[in-house]
Amino acid sequence: MTTPGGIGPRLRELREARGLSLSEVARRAGIGKATLSGLETGVRNPTLETLYAVTAQLGVPLSAALAAAPAQRVSGAAVTATLLRTFEEQGCTFELYRLVVAAGARQVSPAHQAGVTEDLTVFAGALRTGSADAPLLVGAGEHASWRADVPHVYEAVGGTDVQASLLIRTPSAR
Repeated sequence: MTTPGGIGPRLRELREARGLSLSEVARRAGIGKATLSGLETGVRNPTLETLYAVTAQLGVPLSAALAAAPAQRVSGAAVTATLLRTFEEQGCTFELYRLVVAAGARQVSPAHQAGVTEDLTVFAGALRTGSADAPLLVGAGEHASWRADVPHVYEAVGGTDVQASLLIRTPSAR
């Protein structure tokens, strides 16, 4: 299996630009050095959880890695996220995603870098989401917001997939 698009080389480029070793980023992200090496060389397929763990340690939003992917889509244990738009404003990067959360599935997203927040609007289905310590139940037509610099969850409640939008706000590195 190969890494979609240019995500692997882009991860390597971001890591090297920060002067970080493969071992250091892997250790900080809580993944194996072989896993990170496999991602960078394109022999391993990244999950959403792994990409978030790595990009958080590089101090960049997920879209910095996804920009190199043709479909700009990545999947995790429960979530498939499609990047719709990225924009910079007032010292922050904003990323807008379309999410599909598989019925009956649960995903724990690792903490993003300090100051990151997420805003989610559910269009269909019901979702338990937010901080892993105190998730919120969000139904169709409802919105939730939380700090994403702590572990957080996405869990479809009920027998249908959840359709939602997610806006991630990442403060610019200082």
